[in-house]
Amino acid sequence: MSATSTTDTTRAREAMVDAIVADHTRLGQRSLSWAVEQALRTVPRHTFLPGLPSAEAYDHEQAVVTKEENGLALSSVSAPSIIATMLHRADLHPGQRVLEIGSGGYNAALIRELVGPTGQVTSIDIDPDVIARAAQCLADAAVESVHLAVADGEHGFAVRAPFDRIIVTVGAWDLSPAWDAQLAPDGRLVVPMRVRGLTRCLTLERTAAYGHWRALAVDPCGFVRMQGAGEHWEPMPLLHEPDGAQVGLRLEDGPRPDIDALCTALNTDLAEAWSGVTVGAEEATDGLDLFLASAADGWALLTAQRGAIQAGLIRPIVLTGTPALVDTAGASFAYRILRRIPGQERWEFGAVGQGPHATRVAQQLTDLISRWDGDHRGGPGPHIELFPASTPAADLPPGRVVTKRHTHTVLNWDR
Repeated sequence: MSATSTTDTTRAREAMVDAIVADHTRLGQRSLSWAVEQALRTVPRHTFLPGLPSAEAYDHEQAVVTKEENGLALSSVSAPSIIATMLHRADLHPGQRVLEIGSGGYNAALIRELVGPTGQVTSIDIDPDVIARAAQCLADAAVESVHLAVADGEHGFAVRAPFDRIIVTVGAWDLSPAWDAQLAPDGRLVVPMRVRGLTRCLTLERTAAYGHWRALAVDPCGFVRMQGAGEHWEPMPLLHEPDGAQVGLRLEDGPRPDIDALCTALNTDLAEAWSGVTVGAEEATDGLDLFLASAADGWALLTAQRGAIQAGLIRPIVLTGTPALVDTAGASFAYRILRRIPGQERWEFGAVGQGPHATRVAQQLTDLISRWDGDHRGGPGPHIELFPASTPAADLPPGRVVTKRHTHTVLNWDR
């Protein structure tokens, strides 16, 4: 590599870290730990993304897909901003033993930098191609002493347990019992978890009770889905099927409505309701999304392809999942929309309802938005706890209970 290119990548890396540090300050988060900041400034991310221009390799918000199949991302190098947050939350120290589930090489190199020569880094992935790629990239970056293995993340990696930290870098649906068994008693688990279809990075520690976890932090994130024994796909019936103009509902942990009735509802007249709640162009809405998912019994996520929008069939905010509400009667639904406040860089939240009860369900959705605005906006977010699936319902605390194969997840906004 020439001196010029070395200088360019160094400058790009410094600019990336500066942007991440600035974002932490702007978003009101704790300052990024000095150790994580220095690791990010040290490890050459471009080496793990060969052929990518420096500007893209060091874009702090850009995840890069490294393997896909039929348009579905199977592996990626995560965005530096979420990597930084997860490493910060993990609170890594020299000498610790760390398991990374979902390999790519770059994150493992950062972990190696943080735990030092006396620490232990194990990085596993279910895909042999991913492990082979990670091995080559680690060698190119001259990073040693990372143990790579092909393994199903659902089962952890018992032969090198116990671990002081487990960091999951794929989207999980549930908390595997193997992770619990392989984590040291005072260990910490950082995992992107799907909760009612929304992915949130949970920083988890055990309480004194067996199998009971509490979330120390909840951060928005996005990851490719876990494969193997822990893989889970939510129902997503289509309300409109033509290719390029599909409209669907993601119904993870949500209602089981009359799909034929909702297909009919999609072609009925619209009813609008407006909340009076506004948001600025740079304000995040992840807190509102999670509140709606917690509060609404008929919670769903509306998906739409661009052809459906261009045809005037639907007008969601987010193509891959706009917050929606299915009426208890099952024949109507509403989804969130925005309209700009004239002369301002602010937008008002509203809802479009469709079906025989369109007006009612649209008003229900805007009432929930108003409730979030009045009671929880700017607050700490929900208190999240995980309990073994064997826990009787009577022994669970109040809140929205999401039941999965291994756990009950309880979200409580009033504690």
